Amino acid sequence: MIDTGNQAIRSSANGAGNLGASAPADDHPKFVKPFRTTASADSITFDARGRPRGHSPQAPVAETNQDTVRAEAPVARSDISQKQPERPAETLSAPGKSPRRRVLRMALFALLPLVLIAAAYWYVTGGQVVSADDAYVQAETVGISTDISGIVKEVDVRENQHVVPGQILYRLDPRQFQIALDNARANLAQTALTIASMKQDYTRMLKDAAAQQAQVALDRANYDRYAALVRANAIAQTTYDQARFTLETDEAKLESLRQQADVQLAKLAGNPDIPVTLHPEYLQAKAVVDEAQRQLDHTIIRAPFAGQVTNVPSIAPGKYLAASPTAFYLVNSDDVWVDATPKETELTYVRPGQPVTLTVDTYPDLEWRGVIASVSPAAAQQFSLLPAENTSGNWVKVVQRITMRVRIDTSDRSLPPLRAGMSVEVNVDTGHARGLPHFLGALFGGAKRGA
Repeated sequence: MIDTGNQAIRSSANGAGNLGASAPADDHPKFVKPFRTTASADSITFDARGRPRGHSPQAPVAETNQDTVRAEAPVARSDISQKQPERPAETLSAPGKSPRRRVLRMALFALLPLVLIAAAYWYVTGGQVVSADDAYVQAETVGISTDISGIVKEVDVRENQHVVPGQILYRLDPRQFQIALDNARANLAQTALTIASMKQDYTRMLKDAAAQQAQVALDRANYDRYAALVRANAIAQTTYDQARFTLETDEAKLESLRQQADVQLAKLAGNPDIPVTLHPEYLQAKAVVDEAQRQLDHTIIRAPFAGQVTNVPSIAPGKYLAASPTAFYLVNSDDVWVDATPKETELTYVRPGQPVTLTVDTYPDLEWRGVIASVSPAAAQQFSLLPAENTSGNWVKVVQRITMRVRIDTSDRSLPPLRAGMSVEVNVDTGHARGLPHFLGALFGGAKRGA
């Protein structure tokens, strides 16, 4: 693109230079007056309002002779007017006057009230569903152990195996417990024989007492006879004394035999005809037998309920297990529930029995149904070791969370199994709409009361 104004300036400058070369040496050059050059018509563009685009008021200034500028400047302006392009009609027309834009603007203004009305309706009628993502699947989990000590003999299950109630999980060596059981049974038999002999001894003691009673009667008769004779001086005093002492000795022996019989009767629980199996000593010995049998039975550990076993490799045959430590775990996969902990401000209209929709993070495209089984009577912080000290000066109010238990309907066998610990999102349908905001409700309520 050729700038005619600049060409004129350069040509005039060259002419001035030639004139200066022919001038005398003592002539001083004159000061030239700067002027602003104009852009070429080919380089000028226009914006939407028809104004030149890219034109700067501070254009570069050229220095030349005043007479040359006066002669050449009209030529540059004439060239610009001749080469200025015609602006399109679309560029010169105002953008806001387009019919299409006017229709679009009117449609937007018309839709705005509808959008506001729809948003207000959604707000007022919404809020029925309470959502909580702080929820996890829970299941009965028990550590399998036994109350006896022993050496593991064999393990009958594998890792993550599903078991049924009563299925054998592992066994302990039963020999020491079998020996203890045999010893207890022998003691039980010995106790039965002892009770039978006690009953026989009691019968014998009664007969001994009866015989002694007869002897005492004889001694008393002799004593009475000798007492009458000694008063008549028919016998010696020594014979009388011997009869008296014999009577007293036999009476004391009779009393001793009676006491022994009473003691034997007490050992028979006051009933000489008591059955052996009802005697306290027999029951005690039988309890020892039962305890030995229980310990022997507990050498075989069975599943208390249906589920899956885990951490089975923690034990192996030959390992000594002390009483009560956990061998491995059993998780009940057939009876699961969800414990959710929503904020206390979200439980305003939550009640047991309300329907619940559950989404598990593991299966995002599936839904489970359930109901609220119960709501905890206390917040979680009530059971902490260090509860909040609300009376201290640095107390800060914190929104508490309350546990809510959800019972899941697992009757649909097409759904995959739920496992303990899975993250769940719980949506509770309370059936209570949000309604008007509080300030609007108070305003309308005040207006109704004023009317």
